[in-house]
Amino acid sequence: MVNLSLPDPNGQLSIKAAAVQSYSPPVKRRIERLIAQILIVEFLAIAGTCFVTSAIYFETVLTQWPSTKEYAAAAVAISVFTLLVALGFKQYVAIQSQSRDRYMWSGLGAVMLAFSLFLSLLFVFKIAEWYSRGTFLFQFVGASAAMLVARGTMHSHIRRAILSGTVEARRAIIIGDAGLHDGVVQNLTRAGINCVGTLPLPTADASPDSGAAGAFKTLRRFVESCRSFKPDDILFLAAPTDLPQIGGLIDALSELPAAVHVIPTRVSELWGSAKITSFGGTTTVQVLQPPLSGFDRAIKRALDICVASLGLLVFSPLLCIVALAIKLDSRGPIFFRQNRHGYNNEIIRVFKFRTMTVVEDGETASTFTQAKPNDTRVTNMGRILRRTNIDELPQLINVLRGEMSIVGPRPHPIALNSLFQERITPFSRRHNVKPGLTGWAQVNGFRGETDTLEKMQRRIDYDLYYIDNWSLVFDLKIILLTLFSKDAYTNAD
Repeated sequence: MVNLSLPDPNGQLSIKAAAVQSYSPPVKRRIERLIAQILIVEFLAIAGTCFVTSAIYFETVLTQWPSTKEYAAAAVAISVFTLLVALGFKQYVAIQSQSRDRYMWSGLGAVMLAFSLFLSLLFVFKIAEWYSRGTFLFQFVGASAAMLVARGTMHSHIRRAILSGTVEARRAIIIGDAGLHDGVVQNLTRAGINCVGTLPLPTADASPDSGAAGAFKTLRRFVESCRSFKPDDILFLAAPTDLPQIGGLIDALSELPAAVHVIPTRVSELWGSAKITSFGGTTTVQVLQPPLSGFDRAIKRALDICVASLGLLVFSPLLCIVALAIKLDSRGPIFFRQNRHGYNNEIIRVFKFRTMTVVEDGETASTFTQAKPNDTRVTNMGRILRRTNIDELPQLINVLRGEMSIVGPRPHPIALNSLFQERITPFSRRHNVKPGLTGWAQVNGFRGETDTLEKMQRRIDYDLYYIDNWSLVFDLKIILLTLFSKDAYTNAD
């Protein structure tokens, strides 16, 4: 056993109270009665909405009144199933500290499962002849909306009840130095959790005479001190060197009816997106993950193929006209091909319409010069193509080949990447998705010359925001902004 001791100059455990509320007699707990009220509200909201929506459907579509007995029973059954699902999945556990979004969306999931169960029972027992499919759709939409409204309203009620003291917030104590993790107390308070005090983390006892008995006494004093706060949650703020010691403390705290959390400090950037997962039968803490899942990539690829194919078909006359205009305007090839970094830093060959009198490979600083406003190398036709973004259209071929996506961080010349990748960290994280024909940075005006660190940093910030917040709707939004937003054409010379 590790010898442990607590800072104890007077023979008593010292308790830090700075910046947190000291222990006081708890407010009478009424959370059970509040949960009962929530169950009643949700039951009435769902049952009432299901019956009303069935009546609306019958009156407006079928011009008759539904069977009151059958549809009232169906409304009650759906409501009961919803509450049973919610209770079965423990959606009301720790309700004082749940976020509004999690509370609302878990309710929507309960409604979906309840309707699936109800429809399955109708099919199994062959009693669905009287039940209209239109009614089912109306009821599902209505019940989903009712659940979201009810839970959003009750969440606000819970927060008000906690702030007023009529319902006791979850009580938490902090073990360790709150200064090691900036804002932890403020974050807990905003989440409706009451920090009732802090305790110092026990340290190794240097006394050779303390022995196992002294360590056991210190450990018992620590546990009883935690018990005196009557906590619902115990939070360890642990530096990496503290983790071995915390294992023994957690074992001792297992006799308390409280949840125990460990917040690693000094490596907070590592835990921002961490989650507990199972990998090969082993429980791990996954601190990083690819920005897009396999399903996300499949959806994005389907969108790319559809948009690129349609784009090449629609713009084929324009592409032919532009190709002829380039050939007549200046000497040189129609297309400009350049190696650039693609997904996972792989080298891809990007196609563009030629807009300059010179063709640079962009591999090194000596063979690459960024285009500037009023650049003399840009041809007359090239200036028009750049201002309208038409010079990028041949990259639809790269999209069809799977090297690029319609939306993503714009691919940079290799020499430009080399110039900034050691000055901006993590620069190459923008290559964790396929480069795009257009991107979030471009529709916000961050295109064109990046001759300073600040300009490139702003572009990278927007690229990383896109990667971290990707969704199919986000891609569609960027496509529309590319077509209709003035910002998408900023710095296009």
